[in-house]
Amino acid sequence: PPHRRMPTELKVPAAATTAPPLSPLKAKSQKACLTLSAEQHKEIEVTLENLRDGLSGEEMFLNKEKAAGHTYDDVILLPGQIDFGVDDVDLSTNLTRNIRLKVPLVSSPMDTVTEHRMAIAMALQGGIGIIHYNNSIEEQAAEVEKVKRFKNGFITDPQVLPPTATIEDVDMIKAQFGFSGVPICEKGTLYSKLLGVVTNRDIDFIEDRKTPVTEVMTPVDKLTVAFEEEHKTLEDLNKIMISSKRAKLPIVNKQGDLVALMSRKDLLKHRDFPNASKDANKQLLVGATIGTRPNDKKRVTALVKAGVDLVVIDSSQGDSMFQIDMIKWLKANYPNLDVVGGNIVTRRQAAHLIQAGVDGLRVGMGIGSICTTQEVCAVGRPQATAVYNVSSFASKYGVPVWADGGIANTGHITKALALGASMAMMGSMLAGTEEAPGTYEFVDGVRVKKYRGMGSIEAMTKGSSIRYFAGKKKIRVAQGVAGTVMDKGPVQQYVPYLILGVRHGLQDLGQKSLEALAVARKKGHLRFEKRSHAAQREGGVHDLHSYKKQLFG
Repeated sequence: PPHRRMPTELKVPAAATTAPPLSPLKAKSQKACLTLSAEQHKEIEVTLENLRDGLSGEEMFLNKEKAAGHTYDDVILLPGQIDFGVDDVDLSTNLTRNIRLKVPLVSSPMDTVTEHRMAIAMALQGGIGIIHYNNSIEEQAAEVEKVKRFKNGFITDPQVLPPTATIEDVDMIKAQFGFSGVPICEKGTLYSKLLGVVTNRDIDFIEDRKTPVTEVMTPVDKLTVAFEEEHKTLEDLNKIMISSKRAKLPIVNKQGDLVALMSRKDLLKHRDFPNASKDANKQLLVGATIGTRPNDKKRVTALVKAGVDLVVIDSSQGDSMFQIDMIKWLKANYPNLDVVGGNIVTRRQAAHLIQAGVDGLRVGMGIGSICTTQEVCAVGRPQATAVYNVSSFASKYGVPVWADGGIANTGHITKALALGASMAMMGSMLAGTEEAPGTYEFVDGVRVKKYRGMGSIEAMTKGSSIRYFAGKKKIRVAQGVAGTVMDKGPVQQYVPYLILGVRHGLQDLGQKSLEALAVARKKGHLRFEKRSHAAQREGGVHDLHSYKKQLFG
């Protein structure tokens, strides 16, 4: 009945709470653990030879009945067997037919990505930077010279002020470049007479920022300086810095002109780079882009004089009579200069440029994060398919392929290499680093740097319209956009994270080197699968209310 109350105690019989005692197992009732028989072992051994899940690259990308356009995210690599440590993975690769690097990473020739600071940082890490050509011939050649002149610990292009400058000018340099040790020279330029140096301790407590720097600087006669002719090794200069207890050491010639500045911070930062990409003269390797116009022949002459190691012909559609003629001219006039052609996405395009004489191929059309070529021109190809098709053809002739565009994480780099690329070219991945051109700003509380496509109206207005065959037309059709990317810190910290991520990827594939990876791909042992949209979602972060993503630490 409803008026009855529920019992407050559950009464259980005593017998139910007492478990029966466990009896010991008798020896006769114990059974031996099941193991494979010799026949089963042999059966598995035979089966292993053809026991492969997924598809080979040829089945996935070259089978015309089943082939479709795949992006990096559409594809997943199946794991192999690990019998080595992650530190044993060798990432050495061919940049071109004749140049070999320790790391398969190259920075994109964009005016918001690669100038001399980025090129130096990439070369120190074992990769390489390609200087953009959205500038004058003289400016581009000067960028190349700065890379070739670089020595660990030296600032070969310090910010210099004239004696007429004020503390306000020092403040601006500090805000823009992050340092305040500024040399004061007679003409306000490098290679003019050093008068003194202004540091934080000279200006911190001065209220009037209009004060001339000559009133607060430490004059040259009270500075510790090193003479270029007397102290030529880092060891000598380091000893002088230690004994003087100074953060900056000016390097001058016999005439007293400033030729370089040595920084304790930079010396420590660049002290140890065993994988640095260097030429026979122990100078850092650097590349530069050119166009296909007659004036670009003058650009090549200036770049070769500056010491460039390779040139990259820059075009959104590389299979043109203009590029083929330029390749032939380069090979006839500079036979020892390596030439990389592109951009292309098909085997037929590759065949034309290989016939012309290229030493490397750049693959990618309309797939960069800031590129709209596919949207505007309806021409291009999904990147995973493009890289596999071109590299499968080019490898027959020993021509390395650069995967250019569509790379947003370390997994994409690993996929590009697995698909046959020798190098992964990065734009947006590096645009937010300290070494990228431009200054930081804050947008909605986030520290960002500007990043723009070379096909954007903003970039074409400065000069890159030649790349998109726009020339001097009154109306320019944009094939890119301008935007911002988040701060990624210094290349010195960011690129080692990328390298380690790729090493982990190769380890999971069971491939100890990029050469082993290429062999596995050609034999069909490297296996791929196509991912559904649900599989792609499952492969990323999901089903969390919130999360914090920290790339490295």
